[in-house]
Amino acid sequence: MIQNLILNATSAHSFLGVNFFDAPQFLELISRFTFDLIVTLVIVRLIYFSKNKRKDYLFTYILIGLTVFLLCILLDSVDLQLGFALGLFAIFGIIRYRTNAIPIKEMTYLFIIIGVSVINALSNENISYAELIFTNLAIVGAAWMLERVFLLEHEASKTIVYEKIDLIKPENYKLLVDDLEERTGLKINRVDVGEINFLRDTAVVKIYYYEKKSVVGFTHNNFEAIESDADDDDE
Repeated sequence: MIQNLILNATSAHSFLGVNFFDAPQFLELISRFTFDLIVTLVIVRLIYFSKNKRKDYLFTYILIGLTVFLLCILLDSVDLQLGFALGLFAIFGIIRYRTNAIPIKEMTYLFIIIGVSVINALSNENISYAELIFTNLAIVGAAWMLERVFLLEHEASKTIVYEKIDLIKPENYKLLVDDLEERTGLKINRVDVGEINFLRDTAVVKIYYYEKKSVVGFTHNNFEAIESDADDDDE
């Protein structure tokens, strides 16, 4: 009786052949959206953000994940399926900002969020709920294991224009590292010397360090823009 009333109500309220409200499809949308949102928040907020503290990527991952999910599920009736999913990976997988390229770790999380959203949106009646839940739990578990259990340290890097050109000699490597550690406040793992300018007595050095060994609560700006600005000046 109730189902008949719902069907009669939805069929009576339509415009140009499109229903204003389709109860079964709407309930499916809400349930899938809620499930995808929970998985996305677990990956982004509990796993990624608690370890990396990057609010800009927190904002980006959540909105991209939800947008991709809604885009996929609303266009699910279009017979594109696999080609559509691969197209989304191709489009969003090459996203980068004008000033700074997305680091490989953040790009991986972006790929995970897009993948989870596509899976949760395009899974059909051929995929059971158990399979869908297991797939999401496997992705969440793998990310958690790599971040928490295996304790994989992220080696960050900064590019610096260095003026003490005498210290770039191989025999002065230890002095170079000590000077850079004192001036940056970072525990440096290794240093690479790049372009040397003898006219200005400067050299471009790239320092590598493990983020968790730096001072807690202190974040360095990304100095990679130095190279971008130099390239723009050359043009």
